[in-house]
Amino acid sequence: MRFATVASCAIVGTEAVPVAVEASMSFGLPRFNIVGLPETSVRESRDRVHGAILNSRFSFPPNRVTVNLAPADLPKDGSGFDLPVALGILAATQQIPPNCLEGRMFLGELALGGGCRAVRGALIAALGAAAAGKALFLPAESCPEAALVEGVELYAVDNLNDLCAALRDPERLKPFTAKPPRVAPKYADFSDIAGQPMAKRAMEIAAAGFHSILMTGPPGTGKTMLASRLPGIMPPMSIDEALETAAIASLSSAGFTPEAWRRRPFRSPHHSASGAALIGGGSHPRPGEISLAHNGVLFLDELPEFDRRVLEHLREPLEAGVINISRAARQSRYLARFLLIAANNPCPCGYFGESKCRCTPEKISRYNNKISGPLLDRIDMRIRVPNIPVEALDAPRPATETSAVIRARVHKAYQRQLARQNKPNSALDPRELKRFCALPDESRDYLNKIVQRYGLSARAYHRTLRVARTIADLAGLDDIDQKSLGSAVQLRNRRDLAPA
Repeated sequence: MRFATVASCAIVGTEAVPVAVEASMSFGLPRFNIVGLPETSVRESRDRVHGAILNSRFSFPPNRVTVNLAPADLPKDGSGFDLPVALGILAATQQIPPNCLEGRMFLGELALGGGCRAVRGALIAALGAAAAGKALFLPAESCPEAALVEGVELYAVDNLNDLCAALRDPERLKPFTAKPPRVAPKYADFSDIAGQPMAKRAMEIAAAGFHSILMTGPPGTGKTMLASRLPGIMPPMSIDEALETAAIASLSSAGFTPEAWRRRPFRSPHHSASGAALIGGGSHPRPGEISLAHNGVLFLDELPEFDRRVLEHLREPLEAGVINISRAARQSRYLARFLLIAANNPCPCGYFGESKCRCTPEKISRYNNKISGPLLDRIDMRIRVPNIPVEALDAPRPATETSAVIRARVHKAYQRQLARQNKPNSALDPRELKRFCALPDESRDYLNKIVQRYGLSARAYHRTLRVARTIADLAGLDDIDQKSLGSAVQLRNRRDLAPA
């Protein structure tokens, strides 16, 4: 019996789980089996591996070939096991030296001609290889993505034949050292927006403390323009945040491009999106829109048009910052710390209060009730975006602040938060709120009166405190003054602050 083991990995959620690809040759009728809970894409690798070995001018053993993917109780999917399976067979049949596989990890899809194609999760595999202290061999197309990980020894694979020749002769192995170009992200500028000073101020507060916003206003008032410009004033991403975001993006169907490195994601799903599209899922769980917006912005336009059951999926990630997807065979956990920006119209036609509005009170009530109270309670700020008079659009526009000016203030306030508590204000838990958001007696009495008068929940109380802390940080204050608290209360919600 001849035997060889090749190191590889399986992508589970956003983690690389080590997998040992064991190839064994035994006497018997020619047969090729893959065991170890392989999914369809892995079982199909038998034909790809067989064709790649023969077309690379190697011989396929005329014996019973058994490949085991250990651990056997972990479901395996994807085409990335093609390369390690082929190398295991070649090592077990002594066509390449078995010791050349030690201390190395392999991942890649094989073409029938022996070429190596890109795989999903290359960046996650690089993180796993770096943690395990192994060199990583990846398809050349996947190497720019994996090269973003510091401390990983990376090699590009063009085809099976060249790889085996290099493994036989270590002097031919050349590490992949090309770093992807670091392109400064470009965003649309806030100076393009006419008027809307309160909405711009709310966006600045949201960017500084990662607070969610619901914008209500008639069509054409600039809600989408405001939301699309928000990533341009957010603080720059740290290396850890960039790796988290890139790792999730590498699992999506579009994949991750190095040009998007350290660029805040902006996701805007259509209101017809299903629950699985929003939170992720499938028989082989993949991240959804809320995870793809991790460390960035999730913009939900026409919020009441979303299915109410779909919107309720936002509750848990808005509080916990993670989403857990459970299936019968596996469980996946994806990070989902996103900044929610939502927009809606005041009524079904969008022109509430104007002469052309024909919506009845019942229609308006039914329209607004599509957004549940528990979800509204989790949104930090709710602002109105009014119509801009035509005269203001035609008149010479006064100079307005650019995104760069706003971003400088946001960055300064964000650095205050990191220095004080090492996290944005929106992530403070109730115990930390008592420490970092202490109020003077007069301000505490004022907030308590607001809570009692309008029946605000404990969650609304805490979220108001977090917003007030961010407003104080933008003003450069060490403590929350009454003006900052009053501004936070005013931004909380017009509906909540309308007594019955």
